[in-house]
Amino acid sequence: MIRLNLGKGQVGELERTFKASSDSKRRDRVQTVLMFHRGRTRQQIMADLAISDRTITRRLNAYLENGLEGLRPRKAPGATARIPEALAPEIRRWVIEGPMSVGVDRAYWTYAELAAHLGRVHRIKVKKSATAEFCRRHDIRPYRPSYRFLRGDPIKQAKAATDLAAFKKGRKTASSSS
Repeated sequence: MIRLNLGKGQVGELERTFKASSDSKRRDRVQTVLMFHRGRTRQQIMADLAISDRTITRRLNAYLENGLEGLRPRKAPGATARIPEALAPEIRRWVIEGPMSVGVDRAYWTYAELAAHLGRVHRIKVKKSATAEFCRRHDIRPYRPSYRFLRGDPIKQAKAATDLAAFKKGRKTASSSS
């Protein structure tokens, strides 16, 4: 049987947390402790908050062991990342240099193509969603074309500008009649 004897300071802290919190999970956990402290039966708490008797016990024990911090919802850690953090500079280099520099016949990277390339080069099997998450964490945006006008060959740029000007000159407008 759990006994809960709270002082005025503890009750005040719980009430302030309940009023200030926008997290519904935390509010429910704090409310469970407050309701139990105020003498509500387990059946009443279960009916009011739609929780089980075991949940009430876990919440009360968490509060008794760790105080208010024990009532904070925690996120599950999840699976470990398959792409090592140390590969971030190499992946960034791949994106900057473009897929053609590593033998991939594409104009720009996609998350799926990056994932496939990781499998070919490092034998790391990942899905495009894992690659997208990794890139987001490291501020890598593979969907942008790797070609930059300012980095291009000046001779080719001048020739392209001349060709474009010649093309525009030779083009007829729609309003002209011939």
